[in-house]
Amino acid sequence: MPDRWWPVALYWSVIVVAFALVWSRVLNPALLLGPMAAAYLVARYGPRRHLWAAWVPAVPFTAGWVANGGPWWDAVMIVAGFGGCLLLGVTLQTRRAYLGALEERARWLERDREQQSLIIAAAERGRIAREVHDVLAHNLAVMVALADGAKAAAAVPERSADLIAKVSVTGREALAEVRRLVGVLRDGEAAGLELDTLAEQVRAAGLPVTLIRDGAVPGQLDLVVYRLVQEALTNTLKHAGAGATATVRVRRSLAGVEVEIVDDGRGGRRGAGGHGLAGMRERAASFGGEVEAGPLPGGGWRVRALLPVPS
Repeated sequence: MPDRWWPVALYWSVIVVAFALVWSRVLNPALLLGPMAAAYLVARYGPRRHLWAAWVPAVPFTAGWVANGGPWWDAVMIVAGFGGCLLLGVTLQTRRAYLGALEERARWLERDREQQSLIIAAAERGRIAREVHDVLAHNLAVMVALADGAKAAAAVPERSADLIAKVSVTGREALAEVRRLVGVLRDGEAAGLELDTLAEQVRAAGLPVTLIRDGAVPGQLDLVVYRLVQEALTNTLKHAGAGATATVRVRRSLAGVEVEIVDDGRGGRRGAGGHGLAGMRERAASFGGEVEAGPLPGGGWRVRALLPVPS
């Protein structure tokens, strides 16, 4: 028998005994305590639909008590006692159910907080991975291009020395940018990152870059625009081939901020084996934007991103 049914069985057992004693003219007032206690147990621990059962015997029990010579004020005591015991039992059961619901909600909120913490940690790891990839991949690509140029210009010492000096400058800038990365991740700001400086750096690595800007980029989007342009130019350095040029357009419109990077190098499929394009799409998606990338019909490669302006 389930635990919640034992008060019902106990109640009916007590009532049967009490009825038998009353109709046998055993009218001891202490006899009332048993039915009242059993009624309390039904209301406190039993199923709610059985509460009516505690009232049904009260009428014939009271009538039998008075009919067999019991004082009428005892009848009033019976009714009041039954009602009080039932009310007390129902109140305590309701309170227990309420506290149980609060405890369950607290457990659910704790599980939800743990899940949210895991989600936030995973998102932060992804964000840090994108930042590290963008910083290191770009600067290493520039340094490799400069080193290759210095090797090719070995016959011209002045040119070779200049390129090697630029390798050193780029390495120092990479270190400084990695140091700034902590502040960027914490504050979400560009922390001094400028497209003009980026364009100059890429030009020094041997890729002519034209930078066209139309309108101001909102401060919330400075970093994401910078990283998108940086990754696209890094891919151009790696894959476009000798003699390629690139054009970067950043335009503010009613739809948002449009970023387009076009080069005239070899078309081909770029970023297929790495995380560059995927990182660009994830970065743009985190701001509600989207990125398109692909070869151009006449040769070259085009990356276009549209970022809505945060309200």
